[in-house]
Amino acid sequence: MSIDIVEAFNKAAEGTLPGMLGMRMFKVEGDAFHLEMPVRPELMAPNGYLHAGSLVTLADTACGYGCRARVPKEATGFTTIELKSNHLGTARDGTVECVATPVHLGRNTHVWDAVVRHRETGKTLVMFRCTQMVLYPRP
Repeated sequence: MSIDIVEAFNKAAEGTLPGMLGMRMFKVEGDAFHLEMPVRPELMAPNGYLHAGSLVTLADTACGYGCRARVPKEATGFTTIELKSNHLGTARDGTVECVATPVHLGRNTHVWDAVVRHRETGKTLVMFRCTQMVLYPRP
């Protein structure tokens, strides 16, 4: 995929939750979709650590972008039907990066895995998996 898809996805995120959270796709490499998000005070939980929901949203967005780019041409879209996350750590500063890759790209469902890491330390923060239902026009 070209740089055009990166620019198109980042433009589409403007004014939506991913854009408001500061998420940005920075690379597509084969089937891997790479997003980043700066750690900001607005993304923290009251305990001073990065809110788990911020990390889940980053992972779900990365998987969603991958699914959106890979759905069959006759599909009208997709929706998340299941997600799971294992949180191994958190961050208080810097940037978090996410890489989403497909596990299954079927006609009716896609399964995606994502790993979120802290850029500055390389520490794995979240392991994430989601299932997407591919949507088609009704007959």
